[in-house]
Amino acid sequence: MKTAPHFTWDDLQFFLAVARTGQLSTAARQLRTSHATVSRRIDRLEFSLQVKLFERNPRGYMLTGMGQRFVDTAERMEQETERLRSDLTVGSAAQRGVVRISAPEGFSNFFFTTMLSEFTARYPNISLELVTIQQIMSLSRKEADIVVVLDPPKAGPYFTEKLTDYHLQVYGSREYLASHPRVESRDDLPEHAFIGYIEDMIFAPGLDYLGDIHPRIKPQFQSSSIFAQLTATKSGLGLCVLPFFIANRHPDLQMVLPDEVDLKRHYWITCHRDLRQSPRVRTVIDFLVDAVRRNAPAFLGRASV
Repeated sequence: MKTAPHFTWDDLQFFLAVARTGQLSTAARQLRTSHATVSRRIDRLEFSLQVKLFERNPRGYMLTGMGQRFVDTAERMEQETERLRSDLTVGSAAQRGVVRISAPEGFSNFFFTTMLSEFTARYPNISLELVTIQQIMSLSRKEADIVVVLDPPKAGPYFTEKLTDYHLQVYGSREYLASHPRVESRDDLPEHAFIGYIEDMIFAPGLDYLGDIHPRIKPQFQSSSIFAQLTATKSGLGLCVLPFFIANRHPDLQMVLPDEVDLKRHYWITCHRDLRQSPRVRTVIDFLVDAVRRNAPAFLGRASV
């Protein structure tokens, strides 16, 4: 009679990766191994436990009832393992590994990437992965270790901390404003071409702000990319609502109705509560919180004066 092999913690890591993604290929990329290796480790774990953890179908791997129960046990073991690693390692030895961050395009490209040289100089053993397409990331399945969001999760096993408020104003290029009718009040705004987000692709309520300025504004050009909106504004295509920390870098842009239009939004940082115990994740969160606070005037704009 063939004896079932004992499973190891590595087997549980493979199990959790597949449970969270539902796909062998995605789990393999996260674990930096092959599709075949993940499949073999899952088969070995099921044989060791003498229980079926997944239903295999063309759409991927779906947890069975027993598999779903086993997730809770495996995640508790994962959390305790991270705590043990934290206790056994100190200083820079604890600060190593890969951290995947999901953050909005504006925050990523116009702030976070400017801080990378400082981060890598301080923490050379931490590798960062930055994802700016937030719609595809699932915090519950741990597809990202850390997420910067405009609207924090309302429930769930998450650690959440407010990073900062940030302010937005209406901007236009100096060339556009010089060649179009003067804007003297909010009621003048609907007479101008506007640039904004594609309405049915807005992934966070905080980005839906044209109606907050004037209900009759209809954008002439729409894009899901804040970088495309900025470029269109600098090209003189129309007016646009932009965060101060982005627009203030461009002297060819001029604020419109600065004393009348000032929107406030928020950035939050969040991660799965279990991952908060990880030294590498805690290091990145602490760095981001400190970096944002040191650059508070850039986010608060006129409100910081």
